[in-house]
Amino acid sequence: MGRPRGVWVLTLYDDWARSIAADDHVRELVEALPAGKRQPNLVFAAARMVGIPLAPYEQVRDWFVERWGALATVALERATQTNEAARCAVLLQALAKLDGPLALVEVGASAGLCLYPDRYSYRYRSPGATIALDPPDGPSSVVIDCAVDDPAQIPATLPQVVWRAGIDLNPLDVTDPDDVAWLQTLIWPEHDDRRERLRAACAIAALDPPHLVRGDLLNDLDPLLDDRPADAHLVVFHSAVLVYVDPSSRERFIARMRSLDGTWVANEGAGVLPSSSGLPHDGRTVLSIDDVPVARTHPHGRSITHL
Repeated sequence: MGRPRGVWVLTLYDDWARSIAADDHVRELVEALPAGKRQPNLVFAAARMVGIPLAPYEQVRDWFVERWGALATVALERATQTNEAARCAVLLQALAKLDGPLALVEVGASAGLCLYPDRYSYRYRSPGATIALDPPDGPSSVVIDCAVDDPAQIPATLPQVVWRAGIDLNPLDVTDPDDVAWLQTLIWPEHDDRRERLRAACAIAALDPPHLVRGDLLNDLDPLLDDRPADAHLVVFHSAVLVYVDPSSRERFIARMRSLDGTWVANEGAGVLPSSSGLPHDGRTVLSIDDVPVARTHPHGRSITHL
């Protein structure tokens, strides 16, 4: 079978998703996967990992069928672990309010790229001005652009981070080419800027790899928290993680965070935390500090609107 060629009009994943929904045979293949493995982004990233080209569905439909066995194996072994460093632009809105030095712990850390908010550069755009924020040693190779509604909320300096760690069911290694390739594949085809940022962020993290532990947020988090420096302000944060946690476990985690000896920062969809249940479900996430919603944010850190 030759490599398909062509130009698509619809967003590629939108085309694939709509086409598979109308394709009885391929849809049945997807439905045979465990419920947690049917996420479009996971299936499509697995398709790309086994060599299915980026082309309209009508050109690659036979590839899905012929390579389904290999595709399903990747989907079963992997998980959606988007690691968007640009979310640090949102995280800074919380960290800037805290006295340092800080000890950061990320829940659902993936490869830990969001554990380096002090190593990236930021360009906060507000009405009438753009404010640049760089590390003390100069501009970073990762430059994050973010629109902010209120210039008074833009941080003046980057935080002092003295310890960083993360927990994940399947932590990824920024020094492992296969893990980095998987992270790149999870980025939607049209998002070239995100792919370039990911490569640069992985290079920064690889120079000082984060301390990541394999475990779940209920049974394995407390031992990690106990390892933090006693003289640092503890910050536990997560982005788009709790939506994948069953309601009972989510409630237990929320209760644990409410008793945290430190600061809890959450960046989740509206309604994922009870405190944000009254906010509209408009595709934006909700930044909360100690269970108090403070801003609506773009899921990939592109904008912040304060509440």
